[in-house]
Amino acid sequence: MDEANEVLVMREDRGAISYLSLNRPQRGNSLSLGTITALHQHLNDLREEKSIAVIVLSGVGKKIFCAGHDLKEMLGESDPEFFKTMSVRCSAMMQAIRDQPQIVIAQVDGIASAAGCQLVASTDLAVCSSVSKFATPGVNIGLWCLTPMVALGRSVLPKHAMQMLATGQLYDAEFALRTGLVNQMVAPENLDDAVRELAEEIASKSTYTLALGKQAFYRQLQMSLADAYEYAGEVVVRNMAHPDATEGIGAFVAKRKPKWKGR
Repeated sequence: MDEANEVLVMREDRGAISYLSLNRPQRGNSLSLGTITALHQHLNDLREEKSIAVIVLSGVGKKIFCAGHDLKEMLGESDPEFFKTMSVRCSAMMQAIRDQPQIVIAQVDGIASAAGCQLVASTDLAVCSSVSKFATPGVNIGLWCLTPMVALGRSVLPKHAMQMLATGQLYDAEFALRTGLVNQMVAPENLDDAVRELAEEIASKSTYTLALGKQAFYRQLQMSLADAYEYAGEVVVRNMAHPDATEGIGAFVAKRKPKWKGR
């Protein structure tokens, strides 16, 4: 089937949770230019949807979460502009995940390789099945995983990132959990429930507070300790001025469920 006629990324909203699924199982849910564009468009659309608190990102099928870039799309290409466009668009999409006001959770069931591993590293949280595997295998075909390196190196300790990048090997779910690439590992049959429970717990919070906190968290990581504390103090003032802070405190004192205004 022509890619132009395919739904490359499916979206399903369930309450305050939006589920995005890479839908190219016959090609390992690989990130063609079309898939990158479709996923980025969904993220842009969701930015404006104030009722959505959490985005869950998964791949259709049980064997491959995302195999990375579509190598068949690249095969035979010699124009440097094509590879520049691919890199720029993919990097922009990965950064959009970090810039989303919603918390983004990767639901990994199967292999996350190269840019697929980058996708996991770019999300805020990740839950994987115990059969999942992770790799940055570019070195095996003469290509260092350069853009995956950026996200991976900010998600795990440098020596673990270098181990993955330099060996190109597949690493199991226990390695991913131990190194901090994922937050939780569960049996395959429990993956859907585990992700849903995590997403629902987060989605029960104020969407304003989640968006504010996510932005503040990543910004302060780039600062010195003193600057981070100064910045956090400034954000406290903004946070306290929002109606959800007043509502949350009042609900806590009254021992009732808060009614959030949100973003």
